[in-house]
Amino acid sequence: MSALEATQSKSASARLVQAAALVVTFGLLLTATRLAPAEAGVVGTVAGLGFLLLAGTLTSELIEALGIPHLTGYLLAGVLAGPDVLALIDRATLAQLGPVNTLALSLIALAGGAELHIELLRSTARSLAWASLLQHSLVMMASVAAFIALAPFTPFADLRPASLWGVALLWGAVAATRSPAALLGIISQLRPKGPLTTFSIAFVMLSDLLCIVIVAFTMALVRPLFDASAIFSFNDIRQLVRELVGSVALGGAVGLALSIYLKLFGKNRLLVLLALGVGLAELLRYIQFDALLAFLVAGFFVRNFSEQGPKLLEAVQRTGVIVFVIFFAVAGAKIELALLAKVGGVVLALCAVRFATTLLAARASSKLAADEPVLRRWGWSALISQAGFTLGITMVVARAFPSIADAFTTLAIAAVAINETIGPVLFKIGLDRAGESGAGDASSERPPSSAL
Repeated sequence: MSALEATQSKSASARLVQAAALVVTFGLLLTATRLAPAEAGVVGTVAGLGFLLLAGTLTSELIEALGIPHLTGYLLAGVLAGPDVLALIDRATLAQLGPVNTLALSLIALAGGAELHIELLRSTARSLAWASLLQHSLVMMASVAAFIALAPFTPFADLRPASLWGVALLWGAVAATRSPAALLGIISQLRPKGPLTTFSIAFVMLSDLLCIVIVAFTMALVRPLFDASAIFSFNDIRQLVRELVGSVALGGAVGLALSIYLKLFGKNRLLVLLALGVGLAELLRYIQFDALLAFLVAGFFVRNFSEQGPKLLEAVQRTGVIVFVIFFAVAGAKIELALLAKVGGVVLALCAVRFATTLLAARASSKLAADEPVLRRWGWSALISQAGFTLGITMVVARAFPSIADAFTTLAIAAVAINETIGPVLFKIGLDRAGESGAGDASSERPPSSAL
């Protein structure tokens, strides 16, 4: 029985039990938070994590009956439990869950790298080339133009023209980012197989690598626009080269070490991955390397340059739904609804422009690459989501330009909130309409690496 058939076969009584369990879960924590003072220490953090895991899982199980992806359920549970609705999880607890969220993102990146095998890249090379060119150029240019047009309604209305163009160019670079976490989360649920799945995995992973380069060059380019006394500096370029080379080298070393360990020992794989996810991510942050890139390279190395790929994928699979529940439920809890309401109109317009340009660029690139009909029709559906990677890029921009940090971060967080909500739904619709949902269950070539 496929994952899709199993979902459809769940009885009404099972749904009622899940709904009752969800109500009881929310009710118990709501009562506890009202009768007892908030616990901000380790106990509060563990309780908050456990609640998000349970509530996110139950919510996703309930809404899948409506054809809505699990990721939306995780987000919804987080929003309801977050500080702006029921306040079951406070912001102090969310801050303490940072390392857990870092672990989740590291494992997602590791699985993403393991999905990128060389044959996949070769088979989609023409499509990837045209899509990369048009998506990054057109989306960035359209986002810049939309930002300039809407500038009077943003916090940047009073900036001098040169500085405003600098902010717009930075916004365009951030708008071109995609979400590997959302992509792999939907693939984990649906276990699809086909040309749309193959293209989506390859494009999103490579797109993020390109975005790291684009953002660094953009930051170097716009710096003189904020400071009339500044000149074009190669410091950002040198930092980019250092970050890329260091991250790739360290990722390759981790991939080699993982391959040797899996070949010689192979035991306690889950514990090893957890230790890597937490320890290495903190080390990378300390030495200012890119953790996402390093873990992508590590997964890619094990998948393509060793025979230990299936062992790694099986170990990562064991983290299963937990990884995605943690990542997206915490993301949902962090969404500031008051902030979203304040800038929602402008951000919604910016997201609409990004959506329309992504769709047009996808159709144009598919035509130029002579893609098969399913890619021409649904190739755009995986390219709408934004999540942790986009927020990470936003923080880099904010640190580099402190004068615009608060306002820029506010707009970016609101845009991510919108795109991470609608993006997974659109990708699920695309896979369903393409007939690829559940097709991976029938494959016996290898364990379904998408089931992170």
